[in-house]
Amino acid sequence: GYIFFAFFRRGEGLSFDKGIHIGQLLDRERVAEGVEAANRLQVQLLKTRELDDALRAMVVLKATSGIDTSRIGVVGHSFGGSLALLIASRDTAIKATVNFAGGAGSWNNLSLQNTLIAAVNQLTSPVMFVYASNDYSIEPGRALAAELAREGKVHQFKIFQPFGKTSAEGHHFIYSAVDKWD
Repeated sequence: GYIFFAFFRRGEGLSFDKGIHIGQLLDRERVAEGVEAANRLQVQLLKTRELDDALRAMVVLKATSGIDTSRIGVVGHSFGGSLALLIASRDTAIKATVNFAGGAGSWNNLSLQNTLIAAVNQLTSPVMFVYASNDYSIEPGRALAAELAREGKVHQFKIFQPFGKTSAEGHHFIYSAVDKWD
C-alpha cells in the first residue's frame, strides 16, 4: 500500500495561518526592491525557511507509525518541484523524486539555476521531470536532465502536449489534467 503525506507550506492551504506565503513575500520584495532582489529572496527562502520546514515534515513522516522509511519518495510542483530536488539532495533515504514544472516560471534566475544544478548533482534517487510543452519554460527540466545524464544518474524528462491555451494553464496541468499524466 501507499501512504500519501502532503504538507502545506507556510501561508497556503491548511497552513494559511502559519506565516506569509512565499509568493506574497516575493511580490512585496519585487515591488519594494526590484526583480533581482526578489530573485535573491526566492533562493534564500528555498534554501532556508522552505527547505527547513520540508525537512521537518520529513522527520514527522518518518516518525509516523506504519511508514516504511526505506520506501519514501518526494513529489513537488513549481516551487515545490524545486524544493523536492533540494529535499532529495539532503536526504539519501529518498528512493524517488518527481519534479512537476520546477523552476519553469523563474529559470531566468541564475542563482536558482546554480542551486538546482548543485542539488541534482547530490541526488542519489532517480528523478523524473514533468512539464507541459506550453509551460512558462521547459528549459529547467531539459538542463537538469542533461546534468543528470552527464553524471550518469537515472532520470527521465517527460514533456506532455500543451494543456490549455496559456502558459499558466500549462504550468498547472498537474492539477487540471491528471488523466493526461497519471
